[in-house]
Amino acid sequence: MPELPEVETVRRGLREWAVGRRLSGVDVHHPRAVRRHAAGPEDFAAALVGRTFTEVRRRGKYLWLPLDSGDAMIGHLGMSGQFRVLPEEAPDGPHLRVRFRFAEGPQLRFLDQRTFGGLAVSRGGADLPAEIAHIAPDPFEPGFDADRCVAALRRRRTEVKRALLDQTVVSGVGNIYADEALWRAGLHGARPADALTGPAAHRLLGHVVDVLGEAIAQGGTSFDALYVDVNGESGYFDRALHVYGREGAPCDRCGASIRRESFMNRSSFSCPRCQPRPRGRG
Repeated sequence: MPELPEVETVRRGLREWAVGRRLSGVDVHHPRAVRRHAAGPEDFAAALVGRTFTEVRRRGKYLWLPLDSGDAMIGHLGMSGQFRVLPEEAPDGPHLRVRFRFAEGPQLRFLDQRTFGGLAVSRGGADLPAEIAHIAPDPFEPGFDADRCVAALRRRRTEVKRALLDQTVVSGVGNIYADEALWRAGLHGARPADALTGPAAHRLLGHVVDVLGEAIAQGGTSFDALYVDVNGESGYFDRALHVYGREGAPCDRCGASIRRESFMNRSSFSCPRCQPRPRGRG
C-alpha cells in the first residue's frame, strides 16, 4: 500500500498538472471508486464540474484537492490507486474508475486495479476535510509537534511498531518505513512503546523523518507496477532499503542474515543482531 512518500510524490505531480484547471466533465466508471461519497456518483460529479482545483494537500496517506467553491476532493490510493495524467486519445484500459476532463489540456484519470482506493467530495473541506481531521499530523506538516508525538508514542501500551502504524499517533508511516526506521534505531518492533525512554523515542522519530524524507527524494518505493506517479514512473527507494524485503540477505551494518517475522497478516523484517527481540515486561 502506498505510504507517505508515495502519496507525497503523487501530490507533487498533481500540483503541477491539476492546480488552476477548470473541470469540464467528470465520468465515474465504477461506483466503488466513490463509495465514500454518500450522496452517490452523480452528486460527486456535479460538485466538481465547473470548479477549479486551487491546491493539492496531503495528510499522511490522504490527499485532498481544495476547490474554488470551498469544498475539496479527498483521495485515498488504497493498495493500487493511481492518478494518471493522460492525453484524451489514450486508451482507457481495464482499471479506469474515474475520468476528469478539463476545459483544455490532458485528462486526469483515477485507475485502481483492486478498487480499495476511493474519492469523495468534502463539503467546506478546503482547509482540512472533517473526514480526515482525526488523523494525526505527519512529520512534514508545519504544525507537527515532535514532543507531542513522542508523548503519544510512549503512552501506547503496545508494541512500538504497532504504535508507529497507528495513524492517530503519527500519520503516513506504513510497514516498509516502520521497519526501516526501527532498523536505523536498533529497536525490534515488538519492544513495548511505553517502555521507551524519551531520548530513545525521539531518536526513533528522527529516523522515521529521515527515512521518509529520503524516500520522497527518490519518488517513493515501487515493488511492482501498482505504484507509479502521475506520469507512470516508478520510485527508486527500494534500492536503498536495509531490511524490508531482504530476508536472508546480510545486514548492511553487522552482516547477520535479515529475518522475516509474521506481523498483522503481513511481514516484519529486522536484523537479529542489531535488533534483538525484547524480553517480557515481567
